[in-house]
Amino acid sequence: MKKIIQDYNLKELEELVAEMGEKPFRAKQLYDGIMRGHNISDIPALPKAFSEKLEEQFEDCPLEIVKTLTSSDGTEKYLFRLADGNIIEGVFMKYKYGNTQCVSTQVGCRMGCKFCASTLGGLVRNLSSGEILSQVLKVNALHGGTPKQRQVTNVVLMGSGEPLDNYDNVIKFLRDLAAEGGINISPRNVSLSTCGLVPQMYKLAEEGLPVNLTVSLHNVTDDERARTMPIAKRYKIGEILSACTNYFKKTGRRYIFEYSLIEGENADEAHAKALIELLKGRPCHVNLIRLNEVKERKLMAASERGAQTFLKTLTDGGISATLRRRMGADIGGACGQLRASFTKI
Repeated sequence: MKKIIQDYNLKELEELVAEMGEKPFRAKQLYDGIMRGHNISDIPALPKAFSEKLEEQFEDCPLEIVKTLTSSDGTEKYLFRLADGNIIEGVFMKYKYGNTQCVSTQVGCRMGCKFCASTLGGLVRNLSSGEILSQVLKVNALHGGTPKQRQVTNVVLMGSGEPLDNYDNVIKFLRDLAAEGGINISPRNVSLSTCGLVPQMYKLAEEGLPVNLTVSLHNVTDDERARTMPIAKRYKIGEILSACTNYFKKTGRRYIFEYSLIEGENADEAHAKALIELLKGRPCHVNLIRLNEVKERKLMAASERGAQTFLKTLTDGGISATLRRRMGADIGGACGQLRASFTKI
């Protein structure tokens, strides 16, 4: 597999162009083309001879959309094929405040959460920063967007993979995503979801990237959490809460807890009251999710009525909380579902 030009920021492209003996302005032409979602061979400003030289070293098309599914609610789900043939996926969701894209950070995942299809085949490999960025660039271009008139306005790192398990590449992606002159999506418009890798949460707080930190909590005690999330055997809820407190102290950003409501597991009144006691007084928000059921797992979603009751108990108890609108359920909207069916994991 060749190198990926999308891994390079503008300064790095300037150095590359100089090494190749090309005129300095070619770097900006190349960068502008990349930010528009073009393959190397499709950038009109570049001379053919220069494009061909680049293609000797770099993948012309590091990521392509091979399948698109459109939900009745307008959500779009994509299968992307990488240059080495691996498959990842992403989702594009339309909201009143803008359009959000969910991106993947790994091929597969090694965290083993029982409610997630991404882990079914384990971890294959990490994505490079440019492979993560290419997902945004391709979808922005697909919807007629440019770097100056973006169609993708918000990004969530909630697709396949655990972002903090691919730390260095994810951090570079976040910096390149926010770069002036590029697609320039602020970290404040980015949500990063983690199952709770505590050391990396502390590192993230020092990066100067005030992303919205979202932690997959899904239960109120370590023993119960470990039934569906193996990571709970390594990092306890108390450690996660301490890392969240530090994140708020360093960034001034409140943090979010994701809580998938699983029938018979964590969705009754006792769990709601325990969650209130756990989080009372914290600068946080709880994002309740009716479980997106995965056919390979035997977990069932809580009923809509049960979810509403859980939500009311939290809000009555003084906890900021919302119930996420289910989007893309009819097209396998949960992370890993489409890839798993496509690759027959």
